[in-house]
Formats: sequence, structure tokens, C-alpha cells
Amino acid sequence: MNYRNTLLAAATAAVLSLPAAAGASGFDVQLNIGPPPVQYEVAPAPRPGYVWAQGYWDYDGHRHVWRKGHWEHEHHGEHWADSRWVEHNGHWELHRGHWERG
Repeated sequence: MNYRNTLLAAATAAVLSLPAAAGASGFDVQLNIGPPPVQYEVAPAPRPGYVWAQGYWDYDGHRHVWRKGHWEHEHHGEHWADSRWVEHNGHWELHRGHWERG
């Protein structure tokens, strides 16, 4: 029984470390195919205390999926960097939206 608990704890720790590892690498998804053309959305009127995060093509493990734009609660001293795909030597990397200082 103790072996089972140790194995479960190790598996849980490994799974919990995955998102941190993806974020630390600078991108969240890497593919050999680029995303479809951007779907342009009309940004709504500004809202005090919020920033509009533009929609983007995500990847669900099997195909590209459009994620609609949404409001992000403003962070003092930071600005929102929208999600974007970047091509490097035939490989496409998805950098998901995030807050940046400055």
C-alpha cells in the first residue's frame, strides 16, 4: 500500500510540473504546420479596469481551434501580450497570451 501511495505522489508531481515546463520554454505548443488564417474580431468598446485579449488559433492535440477574444482584468504595471504563432525553421510555436511587466 505504501508503494502505491509513493507511485501516486510521483505521478501527481510529474503531471503538475508539465504546465510550468511548457511556460518556462517560452511557448506552449510546437507543430510542423501553421495555423489557419486569423479570424478578425471587432474589439468591443473599452471597459474600465479590463483589457481586451484578441482571439487566436489554439491547438487541442488534433486540430486548430479558434478561441474567441475575451476580457482580462487589468494588472497594475503590466500590459497584455496577445497569443500569437511564431514560425522558426518550419516549426510553428504558439505563445499564449500573458501579462508582461512594463
